[in-house]
Amino acid sequence: MAGVTHVPAPRPSPDAARIALIACAVGAAGLLLFPLATLGRGFSADAVLLHLSGSVLNLSASQQLPLPSTGTVLTLGWATLAAMLATLIGAWRRTNWFWLSALLAFGLAVAAVWVLGGLIGSELSRVNADTTLRPGAKRQLRNFYDGGGMNLGLFLPIVAGLVAAGAGLSARSAWWERLNRLRGLLVPTVAISLAILVGAIVVLVVQPLVNQSGQPLSLWGAWLAKTDLMYFVYSTLFAPVTSLNPLLDSLKLATPLIFTGLSVAFAFRTGLFNIGAPGQLTMGAIAAMLVGVYGPAGLGALLLPLSVIAAGAGGALWGAIPGFLKARFGSSEVINTIMLNYIASAIFIFLIGNETFPFLGRTYTLGIKAEGFEPRSDLLQEGARLPTLLGLFNVGQGGAVAVSIGLLVALVAFLVARPLLRRTRSGGLIALGVALLAGALTWRIGIPVNIAGSQLNASFLIALLCVAFFGTLMWRTATGYALRAVGLSPKAAEYGGISVARGTVLAMTIAGMFAGLAGTHYVNGGALDEYRLKGNMPVNVGFDGIAVALMGQSTPGGVVAASLLFGTVDTGGIDVDQKLENVNKDIVTVLKALIVLFIAAGGFLSRRITDPPPPQLLAAAAQGLKPEDVTLPSGAARAERATPLPNVAPRAEGHSQAPNTKEGGEN
Repeated sequence: MAGVTHVPAPRPSPDAARIALIACAVGAAGLLLFPLATLGRGFSADAVLLHLSGSVLNLSASQQLPLPSTGTVLTLGWATLAAMLATLIGAWRRTNWFWLSALLAFGLAVAAVWVLGGLIGSELSRVNADTTLRPGAKRQLRNFYDGGGMNLGLFLPIVAGLVAAGAGLSARSAWWERLNRLRGLLVPTVAISLAILVGAIVVLVVQPLVNQSGQPLSLWGAWLAKTDLMYFVYSTLFAPVTSLNPLLDSLKLATPLIFTGLSVAFAFRTGLFNIGAPGQLTMGAIAAMLVGVYGPAGLGALLLPLSVIAAGAGGALWGAIPGFLKARFGSSEVINTIMLNYIASAIFIFLIGNETFPFLGRTYTLGIKAEGFEPRSDLLQEGARLPTLLGLFNVGQGGAVAVSIGLLVALVAFLVARPLLRRTRSGGLIALGVALLAGALTWRIGIPVNIAGSQLNASFLIALLCVAFFGTLMWRTATGYALRAVGLSPKAAEYGGISVARGTVLAMTIAGMFAGLAGTHYVNGGALDEYRLKGNMPVNVGFDGIAVALMGQSTPGGVVAASLLFGTVDTGGIDVDQKLENVNKDIVTVLKALIVLFIAAGGFLSRRITDPPPPQLLAAAAQGLKPEDVTLPSGAARAERATPLPNVAPRAEGHSQAPNTKEGGEN
C-alpha cells in the first residue's frame, strides 16, 4: 500500500484549534477590557489613556495638553476586533482558513501601532518647533509624548494574531515541519508568560493606581488605570532594547550571565550539576588579577591574553577538583562545588581583606591589598586591560563617535554565503573568509551615535567566542559526542568504549573555565568602574547562571537569549524603582524565580503540545492505518516513525475510514 504522505485541504488539529481559540479570546478581551493606547505619560507613570470605545482617561496633572487625533487608530482597532472574532469562529469550527484572518488581525493591530507612532511623532515635532516654550517646558513635553504608544489593547492582539496564525498553518505539513523545529521554545516561552502573568497580579495588588489629575475615578476608570500600571511596569522592564545607552547597559549585565550560564549548561549536557560557578568565577578573577598586576611589564601585548588565559585556568582548576573527586571516588559534584564556593570566598577575602595576617605567632605582610580601608587589589597594568566595545569599534574622527558597520556586514555576509556554499567542500571556511573580507572592507564606515559612555567591554566578545566553542565542541566533534553520551547514559557510554571518568573530569574542567572567564569582565574589563579585583564583585551571578541555563534549555543560543533577557529586565528594573512607590527592582527577582519554577514544571504543558506526532501520523490514525504504513518526510522519518499513537485520536472529523488492506498493497 502506498504511504499516506498528503492530506487534501488539511484541517487544524483539535489542539491547534484550541490554542488559536485561547489566543484569540485573550486578544479580543484585551481590545475590550484594556486601554488601547497611551497618548502621553508623565514622570510618575501618570498617563492619558485611550480606550477602544473612543473615551479618553486623563490621569496626568496637566489637563489642557493637546492630544493627537485618534480616529484612524480607533478604526483600525475595531477592524482588528472584527478579524479576531472571525478567527474565533474559524478556530471553533476548525476551518482551514482561520490563519488568514489571524494574520489580518495581526496586520491591522501593527498598522494601528504604526499610525499611533506617527501621530505622537507629529506632536513631538510640533513641540520641538515651538519657539515660545521654555527649555524646561519643552523637555517636559517631549518626555510626556515620548511615553506614549500602544497599550495592552493593541499588544495582546498582535501576539494573539501570530499565535493563531501559527496554529492554523500547522495543519500544512511544510509549516508543521518549520514550527516543529521551534518546539524547544515552547516551555521557556510559556514559563515566561506565566511568570509575567503572576507578576502582573502582584503589581495589581501592591501598587495603588496613579492619578495625578485629582479627579475621582469611576470603577471602570480605576480598572483602566490599574491595568495600565501592569503594562507600564513590563514596558519599562523591556524598554532598554529600544534605546542604545540602556541596551549597552543590558549587554554589560548580560555578559557575566553568558559565561556562568554556559558553565552550568555545559555541565547539564554531560549529566552533571555545577553549583560551583560562583567559586570558579572568584578563582578566575583572582588569577586574572595576579597576572594583570604582577606580570612582567616587559610582556607588552602578551600581558592581556595571558591574564585572560589565567582567568580561564583558575576557573578550570576549581571545576576540575570536583570532577576528579566524582570520577575517582563517586562523590557528589553538587556538594563538592558548594563547598569549594566557600573555600574560594575565603581565599578571596584573605587576599584583599587585609594587608597583614598572623601565622604561628608571627605577623606577615601579604602585599596584595591596595592602600585604604576598601578591600581591593592594586590597579591592573595598562597592558592587561580589556578595551571597551565603544573604543574598539569607534571609527569616528575629531572626537566624534561613530560605530563601525564592519562587524554587522561581516555577519550578514556569513549568513548569506553559508547557505549558498553548503554543498561546497570547505564551504564554512570559505563563507568565513568572505565575511572577514567584507568586514575589513567596510570597517572604516561608521554610524554616528550619541552615547554618554559605556563600560561594556571586550569580555562580551570573549563570551561570544565561548558560545561558538561550546556549540562546536559539543555538536561538531567526537569529544562532544562522547561527553553527550556520558550525560545521556554513563553505563551505555562505558559499554561503547567511552571513558566516563575522563569525560566527567573534562566536562567539569571546561565548565569551570567558562565561569572563570567571567572574572575578566570585572577585573580586566573594569565593569565595576575600576580595573582591579574588588570586594563588591557580584559573584552571585554564578547562581543566576543556573536560571539562565534552565531557561536557555542548555543550548548556547538559548543561554545568550536568556542572558540578554535577564540583563534587559535588570536594567529596566532601575527605572521602575524610580517611578513607582510600591513596585521596585525586586520585581525582577520575583520574575526570575517564577521563570525557573515554571520551567521546572515544564510550563504545565502536556506532551501532545511539546512533542506532537506529525500530521501524516494523524491522518493515518484517522484512516485506520498503522504507523509503519506511513511515509514521513526524510527529516522526520527516523525520529517520528517510532512515535507511539496513543496520543492520536483513532478517528478525526471529516475523514472516512480507509478499507482494510494488506501490507504492501495499493490504495
